[in-house]
Amino acid sequence: MINLELPKKLRASANQAHQVAQEIFRPISRKYDLAEHDYPVELDAMAAMVEGLADSGTQKIGGAAGGRSDDSAKDPHSTELLGNSNGGNMSALLNALETSWGDVGLMLSIPYQGLGNAAIAAVATDEQLERFGKVWAAMAITEPSFGSDSAAVTTTAVRDGDEWVLNGEKIFVTAGERSTHIVVWATVDKSLGRAAIKSFVVPRDAPGLSVARLEHKLGIKASDTAVLLLQDCRIPADNILGSPEVNVEKGFAGVMQTFDNTRPLVAAMAVGVARAALEELRTILTDAGVEISYDIPANNQHAAAAEFLRMEADYEAAYLLSLRAAWMADNKKPNSLEASMSKAKAGRTGTDVTLKAVELAGAIGYSQRTLLEKWGRDSKILDIFEGTQQIQQLIVARRVLGKTSAELK
Repeated sequence: MINLELPKKLRASANQAHQVAQEIFRPISRKYDLAEHDYPVELDAMAAMVEGLADSGTQKIGGAAGGRSDDSAKDPHSTELLGNSNGGNMSALLNALETSWGDVGLMLSIPYQGLGNAAIAAVATDEQLERFGKVWAAMAITEPSFGSDSAAVTTTAVRDGDEWVLNGEKIFVTAGERSTHIVVWATVDKSLGRAAIKSFVVPRDAPGLSVARLEHKLGIKASDTAVLLLQDCRIPADNILGSPEVNVEKGFAGVMQTFDNTRPLVAAMAVGVARAALEELRTILTDAGVEISYDIPANNQHAAAAEFLRMEADYEAAYLLSLRAAWMADNKKPNSLEASMSKAKAGRTGTDVTLKAVELAGAIGYSQRTLLEKWGRDSKILDIFEGTQQIQQLIVARRVLGKTSAELK
């Protein structure tokens, strides 16, 4: 059973993240939306603070690191209930939600909080966790030849003595220019299909790795999104995450496990942006004389109030689904279904809420007098990356119906 009251340690961490969002992110949100690709220098001070918090054992601010559950979940002498732990994934989710309430583009730009860090936490060996514990890792999956079908990876990794040699092109890599490392998905043997797809940690300064260009985007303009080229890029042999062995029976479940960690985080980002829009809209509606009541049936209220109540209910559902997916990850329960459910619900809710808020706010919502129009643009990517809305629904259908990817496409 899930206790929906957050434990004290997580409330403190989430409150700290909220203060960062309110005092640092919100004041510079419009500035870096208008200055696309400019590095947010205000985040430099945060980098030292984040590292200091990590060294002291305090939960990280950004949230994208995510990761494995606390040892308390399996320690019989722990003061927490066995198998009822709120660990790294739950903390990361709450922090991602709060910082995205401030600005999701800036949240994705926090140093050492990349989505690749969640991949490392999900599948790395203990030795690799120690070695890559203080890197800023981006995630490089998508290629020009495919989008949502992660099994269609064509980037190759060939073993050459004590090194891997990678060749290929990766697009839409969040923090691809600023990060210190890139987690690259590549195949070690094309003839073996998806089972041969592995993830590799590539240092940003590795020979053969270059940035071809930065993308101009609809939203999250504060975040750099890069096209990366790997041309005979050489990395150490032990930079392959997890086991180098190809297990045809297991397929590429190991690398796909990354998504079970990151999809709830992206869901939390959408929930955070949706909450920001709902709070702003409530203020605008109240100032306009529209009363929102929880005692009167929605169909007996102002049309705008009824819409607000509908969106708030969707927001609550997305929030609870996200909590559930993160809680399951922390307690080592298979959460592929719940991760996709949370991502699908939150992604759709985020775009619906933000765009409807722009509509209901009228001219104020469409102008740059508030951040509503910006949140409308930012939210769209949260329904796309880490698996589109359609992909999430397909995964949910497979899990519910007990179908394989070959049986239900």
